[in-house]
Amino acid sequence: MKRRFEHPETQATRGASDLKRKNGPLATPIYQTSTFEVTDNEEQLRVTGSDSYYTRYGNPTNTAAETTMAELEGVDAALTFASGMGAITTTIMALLKAGDHIVAQREVYGGTHKFLSQWLPKLGIETTFVDTTDYEQHARAIRPNTKLLYLESPTNPTLRVVDLKTTSALARQHGLLSMIDSTFGTPINQHPAEFGIDLIMHSGTKYLSGHSDLICGVVAGSAELIAKILATRTTIGNCMDPHAAWMLLRGMKTLAVRVQQQNQNALQVAEFLARHAKVRSVHYPFLKSHPHSAVARSQMAGGGGMVTFEVEGTGDDARRLTESLRLFTLAPSLGGVESLVSIPVLTSHLMVPEEERQKIGVTEQMIRLSVGIESAEDLIGDLEHALQAVGTRQTVGSSF
Repeated sequence: MKRRFEHPETQATRGASDLKRKNGPLATPIYQTSTFEVTDNEEQLRVTGSDSYYTRYGNPTNTAAETTMAELEGVDAALTFASGMGAITTTIMALLKAGDHIVAQREVYGGTHKFLSQWLPKLGIETTFVDTTDYEQHARAIRPNTKLLYLESPTNPTLRVVDLKTTSALARQHGLLSMIDSTFGTPINQHPAEFGIDLIMHSGTKYLSGHSDLICGVVAGSAELIAKILATRTTIGNCMDPHAAWMLLRGMKTLAVRVQQQNQNALQVAEFLARHAKVRSVHYPFLKSHPHSAVARSQMAGGGGMVTFEVEGTGDDARRLTESLRLFTLAPSLGGVESLVSIPVLTSHLMVPEEERQKIGVTEQMIRLSVGIESAEDLIGDLEHALQAVGTRQTVGSSF
C-alpha cells in the first residue's frame, strides 16, 4: 500500500481525514451506536459485514482509527481491538489451528508468554521459545508444522532489538507468517512492514493513546490477513467501543511530537544512568554501549521512550528507589505523557516463571522507566535524588 503522505507527523494527524473541502465536523464524529437503521431488507443484506451494520462487525469511528493506523504502518489495512492482548490472541486464533506450531522469542511481554505457553496448548498449538537474537536458533526451531514466527522489538523490559530484515527473510524462506509486537517501537520510530514483517501489533493503550486513559489494541497488515482476523474478531466479539476509538484517534494526532520528545528525554536519562556509580547496567537501544545499537540505528528513527536499568544492590534497593521517586509515578503500563516507573518482576513479568525470567535476565534489581514529556533535567534530578536510597538501610525504633 502506497502511503498518501510522506511524513509520519502528517499521517498521524490527518491519516483518516477527507481532505476535500466540505461543510462538516473537523473532528471525526463518535458513532456511539450498537446498530444502524436501513431503509429496506435489500439494503440490510448489502450492509451486512460493513461498518454500518452492527458495531461488533465495525463502526465508522473505528474505521477512521484503523485507516490512520494503516497509513502510519504503510500497509493495506488495520483492525482495532478491546486491548493489546485481545489483538494478539484474536490474531493467532484466526490464523492458526490445532496441530500448528509457533516459534517465538523468549523475551516477550509476560501476558503474551502466558498465552503462548499456557493457553495455546489447550487448543493444540505448541510454541518453542528461542533466544531473541540467536537467529540460527530460530531456524533450528522451525518444524514442518510451524506456521508463525512471533517477534517483539524492542523487547519488554530488556530492550533488546531484533534484526527485522534477518527474521523476515527467515520467515519467507520457510513459508511462515511473521508477526511483531511493535508497541515499544511505535509507528514513528520503526516500520516493520518495510522489512517484510507481515503483521504489526500495538498495544494502543501505550504510545498510540498516549494519555493513560484508554485500553485498546491494533493489528495492521495485508488486506487478506486482516480479513481473516476480522472474521474471527466478529465471532469472538473482541471489538473496540466507538468512544474508545475516538479517543485513540485523538491521541494519535499528537503521536509524532510526543514520541520525538520522549526519544530525546529517554536518551538523556539513559546517558545519566550509565554514568551513575549505583547503577549496574542500563538498557537503551541508542546508547553506544547497547549490544544492538547498530541494528537499532539502522532500522529505527529513535531509541524510544523506555529505559531499563539495574541498581547495584538488592531487590529491596530497587523497591526503595522506585518508592522514592516523585516525578516518575509508580504504576504499570507505559507510553503516556507522564513518566512512570515499575519493577518488571512485580508487574509486566510477574506471571512469567522465575526460571524463564532468569533466562532473559529479568532480575529483582531491574527497574523499568517509561519516560514522558516532562523536562529531562527535572526527570534526571528526580532519579539522582532517588538513587540516594540505594544501599540505605532503614533502622527500626531509632531514638532521637
